[in-house]
Amino acid sequence: MPTGTGQGSIKPQVMGQDISIRIAIESDCDSIWEIIRKVIRKGDTYVFDPSSSKTKMINYWFDSEKRPHVAIYDGEIAGTFILKANQPDLGAHIANASYMVSPKYEGKGIGKAMAKYSIEEARQLGFHAMQYNLVVKTNIRAIALWEKLGFEVIGEIPDAFNHQSAGLTNALIMYLKL
Repeated sequence: MPTGTGQGSIKPQVMGQDISIRIAIESDCDSIWEIIRKVIRKGDTYVFDPSSSKTKMINYWFDSEKRPHVAIYDGEIAGTFILKANQPDLGAHIANASYMVSPKYEGKGIGKAMAKYSIEEARQLGFHAMQYNLVVKTNIRAIALWEKLGFEVIGEIPDAFNHQSAGLTNALIMYLKL
C-alpha cells in the first residue's frame, strides 16, 4: 500500500447515528466469519466456494496485505470490508476493496457507509484510484451503489463468474479516480 498502512493510522469514524467503522481485531473473527459464511453460501456475488471453511476465509480476510474493517450497527458487527492494493509493486497505487453486509442488516445503509469510509481511507493512504475487478453483473444493488458513488464501468468480462443459480454470468470492472 502507498502510505500509512499501520493498523492504527485511521481512527474509528462514526458514519451516522447508528453506524461506526473501525479496523477489525482478532476478537471480531467469529462475527466476521458469520457474515462471510452467510454471504458466500448464496454463490451469487463472491468467487469463494460456498462451502469454504472458516479458517480459509478468516486467513484470507486478515492476510497481511489487507486492512480488514468492521461496521458496527446498534452495538453489533453488521458488516465488514477489506482494503488493499489492487496489484503488487507497480500496480500498488490503485486500491481494491471487498464488502459484505450481514443479511440481517441489509437496507440499513451499512454498505454505503463502508464504501464511503473506504474511499476516504484509500485517499488518506495515498492511493490514486479504486478498482473493483469482478462485480457480478447480476449484483444490481452493488452496481447501483458504486455508480452513485462515482465509479464507472470500464470493462465487462464475459462468463467470468459461475453464478450458483444463473450459471456463467458476466462481470464488470469498475473504477473511481480518487
